[in-house]
Amino acid sequence: MKLYNTLDRKKETFSPITQNEVKLYTCGATVYNYAHIGNLRTYVFEDILKRTLLFNGYKVKHVMNITDVGHLTSDADEGEDKMLKGAKREKKTVWQIADFYTKAFQNDIKKLNIQDPNIWCKATDHIKEQVEMIEALEKKGFTYTAGGNVYFNTGKFKDYGKLAKLNLKAEKQARIEKDKNKKNSHDFVLWFTKSKFQDQEMKWDSKYGRGFPGWHIECSAMATKYLGKQFDIHCGGIDHIPVHHTNEIAQSEAALGVKPWVHYWLHGEFLVLNEQKMSKSSGEFLTLQKVIEKGYDPLAYRYFCLGTHYRKPLMFSWEAMDSAQNALKKLQNKVLELKEKPNEGKNNTEKYIEDFQGAINDDLNMPQALAAVWDMLKDEKVNNKNKYETLLQFDKVLGLGLDRIKKIKIPEEVQILIEKREDARLKKSWKEADQMRDKLKALGYSIEDTSSGPLIKKVQ
Repeated sequence: MKLYNTLDRKKETFSPITQNEVKLYTCGATVYNYAHIGNLRTYVFEDILKRTLLFNGYKVKHVMNITDVGHLTSDADEGEDKMLKGAKREKKTVWQIADFYTKAFQNDIKKLNIQDPNIWCKATDHIKEQVEMIEALEKKGFTYTAGGNVYFNTGKFKDYGKLAKLNLKAEKQARIEKDKNKKNSHDFVLWFTKSKFQDQEMKWDSKYGRGFPGWHIECSAMATKYLGKQFDIHCGGIDHIPVHHTNEIAQSEAALGVKPWVHYWLHGEFLVLNEQKMSKSSGEFLTLQKVIEKGYDPLAYRYFCLGTHYRKPLMFSWEAMDSAQNALKKLQNKVLELKEKPNEGKNNTEKYIEDFQGAINDDLNMPQALAAVWDMLKDEKVNNKNKYETLLQFDKVLGLGLDRIKKIKIPEEVQILIEKREDARLKKSWKEADQMRDKLKALGYSIEDTSSGPLIKKVQ
């Protein structure tokens, strides 16, 4: 199995620290607003990674955080806390905002059939661990206090910026730093005190004063608590590379005295809309609920994500979603056909299993994996029973819920309308056929014409 390691900028053969066991940390949501579909693309990619590891027989311990304090409107140290911004927007407390949007995020990933992590960890539940890590950094001489805040001194960490390949010498002259308290332009806050953001509701006592943690220290402290001083894989979006993940590496390796802290770093590319990345900063962004309200199955969005490699920008359009929805429906229809129409043929899908596993093990090449799926389904020499069983094995990675596709029991009233519509179609009485379709819709059923005959579905 090969994975593209951002740290070395190349594909590497995956080898876990402990044989047959993988420790995985994925950066979760900052719960001040709904996740947009660009955010959700990253979680789909991470879910595919986890499923691929499981498909290969690894045991996976997966930790995902919930950021409910400390993430400022800039990924660096400018702006107000995003949680506070959300509270002001909705005239609620930050605690109410965090609770509401945490549940909304977890509901979104459930709809996308993303597996839950083994451990959910909220930043506000781990203040003690964060303060302890800051204290460890202080003892080793990596911190300083200025303007009421505790900073990490990047000048003391000799290979700072290795993940992002930062040219610190060139930037030293070019960059104008807004925070005059910093000794070096890339220094970052570990702990904010009351000297900043006086209206921040979330505050805790510490030896450094009453305040709240910086965003970066949260992930380091929680990942270390649950996965140990070194672990296998850390994931996130590519926007985390230059600041958040770079700072995580510096403070973790400095505090723990280990290198590397994480062996493999994987990052997903942006979802692109109108030639710009999906972002919440404009105030206008697409949520999964908006996609559903447009008539799309949430799993159609998952299928859409599978069609482009996670390290390539994904161009979003409603036309592309139409194609994804149609392909998903075709796949679901095929599942019913394979189950209900056994046929003669070879009991041999080994070639397709080899092709599929080769694709997913080549840095999660899901477009190629999907091609292997469709090649198998088109092979008339392979019997349907064997195809169905193999397809369900593939779906352990695809995550399209194909094991849940079942033929529905059709009421007599609905069956009569189906027959009348089919009769009208044969007579080419298209107006009458459309009327029957509308009546079926009013009863809560949709009908689709396929090569195997009409397919009826209960509308959710």
